[in-house]
Amino acid sequence: MLHDRVLVDPETDRSERQSSAGLVIPATATGPKRLTWATVVAKGEHVRQVAVGDRVLYDPEDRAEVDLGGTDYVLLRERDVHAVAERSDDAGTTGLYL
Repeated sequence: MLHDRVLVDPETDRSERQSSAGLVIPATATGPKRLTWATVVAKGEHVRQVAVGDRVLYDPEDRAEVDLGGTDYVLLRERDVHAVAERSDDAGTTGLYL
C-alpha cells in the first residue's frame, strides 16, 4: 500500500435490517445514506490513525473496489474513513464494583 491508502474488507451487507423496536426493514426500502463497516487489511506508510485489524466506518458510495485473489476489497484514503471502532478488552475483567 502506498501513501495514505487503506485496504479494507467490507462486512457482508445484510439484505434485511431490524430496527431497535423489532421492525424488519426490507432491502428495497430507501432511506438516508448509510455508512458501512469494514476491517482494515493493509495500510500505507503515511496512515497514522488506523491500524491493520481495526474496524472502520466509511461511505460505500465513495469507494474503489479491487479484486485480489478472488476476494473483493475496497481501497480508501485515510481521510475517507469516518470512524474507528474501539476494541473491547473484556477478556479477564470482572467489571466495576461499588
